[in-house]
Amino acid sequence: MHEPSRLKVIAIESPADMQRAHAIRRRVFIEEQHVPEEIELDTDDAHAFHALAILDGVAIGCGRMLEHGASEVKIGRMAVLPEFRRTGVGAHILRFLVDRAHTRGFHKAILHAQLTAEGFYLKEGFNPVGGVFDEAGIAHRKMERDL
Repeated sequence: MHEPSRLKVIAIESPADMQRAHAIRRRVFIEEQHVPEEIELDTDDAHAFHALAILDGVAIGCGRMLEHGASEVKIGRMAVLPEFRRTGVGAHILRFLVDRAHTRGFHKAILHAQLTAEGFYLKEGFNPVGGVFDEAGIAHRKMERDL
């Protein structure tokens, strides 16, 4: 886990920070996982709440949250650059989004976890709901947790 003083997670509030998040998502989802660009960079970005993880001034991870009904949010586009995975960065991003959802008065968070990341989300309090399904050619499972 990185020292808290060196790693910070911020709300994206500028076009420059959004470009940094898109660069991470492009590298992870489009280049590494071969998700089609038209699926990855969607219209939901315009009205989502976005988070960016920054280590020593370098953007290394991101995530977003969408209002999903009156009391629920959907967390997605969680991405950490390969060299920073398994260091706690993803957990920092997820906790930031969960805390923000709770602060805004939402009662539940849902997400579509890639099966390879299901254990990560289990550790963060998410529970699987239903069976495995395909999303962008990758096996996923819906998960949720109360806030």
